[in-house]
Parts: sequence; C-alpha cells; structure tokens
Amino acid sequence: MSRRVRRHAKSLARRLADLPAPLILAGGYAAFIVLGAVLFRLPFTSHVPVGWSDALFTATSAVTVTGLAVFDVGAVLTFWGELLLAVLIQVGGLGLMVFAVLLFSALGLPVGLTQTTYLREDLGQSSLARLGLLVATIFKVVLACEVAGALFLCLTFVPEQGFWPGLWTAIFHSVSAFNNAGFSTIGAGLVPFATDPVINIVIPALFITGGIGYVVLDDIGRRPGWRYYTLHTKIMLIGTAVLIVWSMASFAVLEWTNPRTLGALGSDTARLAVSWFQAVTPRTAGFNTTDIGGLHDSTALMFISLMLIGGGPASTAGGIKVTTFVVMLLATVAFFRRQTQLHAFGRSIGLEQVLKVMALTAISILTIFVATFLMVASHDGHFLDIAFEVASAFGTVGLSRGYTGELTEFGRVVCEVVMFLGRVGPLTLGYFLATRSVPRVRYPEGQIHLG
Repeated sequence: MSRRVRRHAKSLARRLADLPAPLILAGGYAAFIVLGAVLFRLPFTSHVPVGWSDALFTATSAVTVTGLAVFDVGAVLTFWGELLLAVLIQVGGLGLMVFAVLLFSALGLPVGLTQTTYLREDLGQSSLARLGLLVATIFKVVLACEVAGALFLCLTFVPEQGFWPGLWTAIFHSVSAFNNAGFSTIGAGLVPFATDPVINIVIPALFITGGIGYVVLDDIGRRPGWRYYTLHTKIMLIGTAVLIVWSMASFAVLEWTNPRTLGALGSDTARLAVSWFQAVTPRTAGFNTTDIGGLHDSTALMFISLMLIGGGPASTAGGIKVTTFVVMLLATVAFFRRQTQLHAFGRSIGLEQVLKVMALTAISILTIFVATFLMVASHDGHFLDIAFEVASAFGTVGLSRGYTGELTEFGRVVCEVVMFLGRVGPLTLGYFLATRSVPRVRYPEGQIHLG
C-alpha cells in the first residue's frame, strides 16, 4: 500500500512540475487563503463566531497583504486569531516560495531545482544565480527590521497598554507595517497617535523599507555607492523620493484647511506630521492617522493614483510598481522627443521592457475598470468611494473611505478577486511576457493612423 502511495505521490509531483511556475505559486497563495479562512472559523481564534464570508475576506486580505477589514480585528479576534493573522501577513509579505525556502532551510531539507525555479518567479528574477544569497538577505532584513520596529514601537504602546499587551501590539504592528499590510489591532487604527513621533518615524520607515524591494536592499548592501548601483536601484530610489515629496506637498496643500483632516489639528507641526505620514502610506501601506472618509475628492483621486503606482518589484508592495510608472514616463518623453531609444542613468532600456510596461499598465487599467463597473452596477453609493475601494484592493493598500462594511456578498467576491490579482497577477503576467515566440513568417509592415 505504501509503495502505491509513493508511486501516486511521484506521479503527482511530476504533473505539478510540468505546470507553469506562476500557476503553482498562485495555487499556493489560494491554498493559504483557504487554510486561513478555515482557521478563522475555529472557536479559539475569535470571541464571536466568524462567518465564512468574513473569514474568507480576512484571509484573502491578509495573504495578499492588503489590510481591508470587514470587522474590528482587535475586538473580534482573540490573541490566537491575531497571531494567525500576523502569520498570514508574514507569509504573504515574504512571498510563498521565500517562506518555503526558509522553512526548508530550518528543517535541514534540500531545495531542488524545481523549487528554485519557482523562487525565481516569485522574486521576479531572470536567472537562478545568487538566489540563495538573495533569500539570506531577505531573511536578515525582515528579521532586523521587524525586531527593531517592535522594540521602538514598545516606547509608545507599552506605556499606553501595559507591558504584555503593549509588547504584542508593537510586534503585530511591526509585522503589519513591514509587510505593507495595514492591519491594526487598535479599533481606531493609528489615528489617536497622529502626532506621536515614534509612530510617525518607525511605521513609515518599516513600510518604505519593505516596499522598496528586496533586490534594491540587496544591491545597496553589496555595492559601495550610488555610481555602482544598478539601473533598477537608481530608478527605485529616485522614483520613490520624488513621489514622497510630491505626495506630501500635494496632501498638505489640498487638506491644510479641511476641518475633517488637517484643519482639525492645532499646530502647523501636527499638520506636517500627518501630511508626511499620509504621503507615504497610500502607495501600499494602508495605515492612516487621519479620517480617510473626510478627504476632499481631489485628495482621494490623488490617493487612487498613488495606490495604483504602488511600491517596488520583489517587495511587500502592490500596484503596477514604481519602475513600471517611471519607464512609462520615460517612454512618453522619448516619443515627444522623437527618440528611438530609451535610456536613463547612462543605461538603455530595451523595447521588450517597454512592451512589458505597456502590457502591465493596460491589463491593470482593464482589471480596475471591469471591477469598478461590476461594483457600481451592483452597489449603491458614491462613485468615488467605490473606485477608491477597488483601487485600494488592486494596489493591496487597505485604505478605505468607510465603504468596506457596505459591500454585499458579490462585492466582497469582486474585491477578493481584485486583491488576489493585485498580489499574484503581475507575477503570472510576467511569466507569460517572458515567454518568447518566434514568428514563422515575417509579414510586410503596415500603417495604422493613431491619435
């Protein structure tokens, strides 16, 4: 009997090996979501019974590191439920294969070629070289950042809540922040700590580090200075800095006198602190220190654009990614300058990369448009609130204008699909874009009138 079982297991393994790596990874993420939903249904994870709809939505939001919640996490979940939520966030933020490789290494099990191939797809790498070193770097960065973040956050939460509750709150928020999840065990979120210096420094530092990308962190750690950084690292650093400055200035200008946000704060220092925090959080973190539902429509629209841009590739962030956005801008500038080649920082960017950017952007816009249409057609409510919710789900951000609780069962399913696509979709699309097909026949060039 055992021989037959081993034979069937080997046959199943061979069949799985023949499937595309992104399909295996997407299935793995889906399996973790289902497992998380089942565990959230167990009595010891919640103070009150959690229905299947709530459990599935919460598990999807956690594994995709989004942060949208249909109930008060701190009030509904027990310590074990919050621990389960933190584990799902960690698995989703690290990436399924990174987590698996770390687990294999801890158990002393070998990592085969198939697993290494899946890991390459999960991290968005083009080759198998240095994957082991990159995983080691990821582990060190995650451990150092989350431990340091928790220790610093204890300075705020321990005096507020007591030692053990404050310590757990610090650990949970450190994990949630580094993985750009946005979940909070505090009912009002971080709004009560809007002017707290520790919160305004530590939380943004965690989610900026987690969202900038493991490849960038590895590059910075290995190379001595700016001139030696790769093109990817330079674009990410410059793009991130420009977006932060622009979004902070825009938020301050648009909301300075709004009585529901910055206008309610007494001093200019407090307003600048909230402007800083809200400038960096929309691109994927999901935390807020002011009332998102009270934003002006213009600010909400700006937030939607930031949520769609997101963070860096091979990171805990979502969105189309900063590099995609920058290359799209460079291609636009090159078109108006009538340049036939894209270049930045003394390096050229190939046509294949530009086509990939176009495909990623087009499919992302199409996904958001279809999801928004389905939500508007099936829900009553302000269009901007619905579009904001969809953009937050796709960018795996977690910010909401208070509409998450208004979702019907159909709306929850739409958001779950969008969250899943926002986390796993670019990985799957990148696989197919990397697969080249050589045309058998070269057709004569035709002319199309554009514009």
